[in-house]
Amino acid sequence: MMSSDISNLRKFISPEIIFGVGARKSVANYARTFGARKVLVVSDPGVVAAGWLDEICNLLSEADIEYATFTDVSPNPRVNEVMSGAQVYQEAQCNVIVAIGGGSPMDCAKGIGIVSANGKHILDYEGIDTIHLPIPPLIFIPTTAGTSADVSQFAIISDPIEKIKISIVSKAVVPDVSLIDPETTITMDPFLSACTGIDALVHAIEAFVSTGSGPLTDMHALDAMRLINENIVTLVANPFDIKTREQIMLGSMKAGLAFSNAILGAVHAMSHSLGGYLDLPHGLCNAMLLEHVIDFNYKEAHERFKVVAETLGIDTRGLNTQQVQARLMNTVITLKKNVGLTQKMAETGVHISDIPMLSDHALLDPCILTNPRKSNKRDVAAVYEEAL
Repeated sequence: MMSSDISNLRKFISPEIIFGVGARKSVANYARTFGARKVLVVSDPGVVAAGWLDEICNLLSEADIEYATFTDVSPNPRVNEVMSGAQVYQEAQCNVIVAIGGGSPMDCAKGIGIVSANGKHILDYEGIDTIHLPIPPLIFIPTTAGTSADVSQFAIISDPIEKIKISIVSKAVVPDVSLIDPETTITMDPFLSACTGIDALVHAIEAFVSTGSGPLTDMHALDAMRLINENIVTLVANPFDIKTREQIMLGSMKAGLAFSNAILGAVHAMSHSLGGYLDLPHGLCNAMLLEHVIDFNYKEAHERFKVVAETLGIDTRGLNTQQVQARLMNTVITLKKNVGLTQKMAETGVHISDIPMLSDHALLDPCILTNPRKSNKRDVAAVYEEAL
């Protein structure tokens, strides 16, 4: 007799994915497939300077597809930028959105889609499954290998007035098509390559130990860990090696498919709080917290963390649980050092007096719900204090 227990059911959602060198060049074909009358192309000043926006706009022009552009996007996309972008979308009478850039333009584009279809303020959509009307078709072209906004059901928007980041989680914001092209990441500097690569590694680890994990996400999470661990140091040292870029891009994509479906944990909940408060690079926030959250979570998920350790190349034969934990934390710290991410929270402007507020916000983040160890404010504060 079949079990009526649905707690073991898992759904898996992803966009249509085109992966490989030159994937970006099919943007006009997909825009036409979605019946594009006029496309809003969302990007940011860094991507404009790198030349990628012009290339995408030229591809649309060559296919006789009209477009408008919106590039007023900060490194952590802000509430007011989403609302301005939605106004441009509506005034230009667009019906398809293309985003070219890192997590910021992609998250901003998701926000623009939400507001343009549903009408209210972007802050009204915070939380899980709050979007009721379908949003315009989204075609995403990532230029960083890490955020995975191009495959995920997350949109993270900063509220600079409250100094917080809000999380919007909905299958409505999973892009329709993701054109994942390693060539677009060649214009990243080594610091950004390191930040986004470590972000992707954290996505994979947190998805694997998440209470929402399952066989559909585990395979992607483990593959992502292996790909990123084996290639990230080489990439930061040799940023123009397209083969290494491709491996990291593949790892980032797999990590995104894993966390989009298994959700995340305390690293991301605490990182969103920290990044919202100080407007820091998201990958750097994750890096500063990672080993401290592993330490906090380890005993609740030690079998899973043992698999993480083995996937990162640690020989666990003959080691007890505490020894495996020590090796794993040391491996993570060494990897961060090898890519130049050695900063502590205090160096970025965090004070001990900020921790109660940061902890309050972290506990409200949806990512905390799937953390393997249940946590209260004192637990979260203690982890922040260790990372200080």
